Amino acid sequence: QVQLVESGGGLVQAGDSLRLSCAASGRTFSNYVMGWFRQAPGKEREFVASVSRGGVNTYYADSVKGRFTISRDNAKNTVYLQMNSLKPEDTAVYYCAARSGYYYKGSDPQEWDYWGRGTQVTVTS
Repeated sequence: QVQLVESGGGLVQAGDSLRLSCAASGRTFSNYVMGWFRQAPGKEREFVASVSRGGVNTYYADSVKGRFTISRDNAKNTVYLQMNSLKPEDTAVYYCAARSGYYYKGSDPQEWDYWGRGTQVTVTS
């Protein structure tokens, strides 16, 4: 089992930045591809970004490309999501996820094995 705990969410204005963190425990962190998803009220959970096991390769949803950056620190068992130029449409609960294997471009939530409980991000106009 892998336990994931997100932090760093909050209430910000459009154009602001936030950095989300996700601390992992339970298994060898570097054995998992890590990702971020989000879910807005009334909408399905959607893929945001993912990072390969070593942290070299990243993959982004088109809606966040150029504004968000995913990274990981395997020594700290933590994955980050730096969010810049936030927009009201970025408002959602953000979830950290982990998956076994090496494929880092999986955007279907059903392909991911472990989930955190989420952290709320609200962006006002």
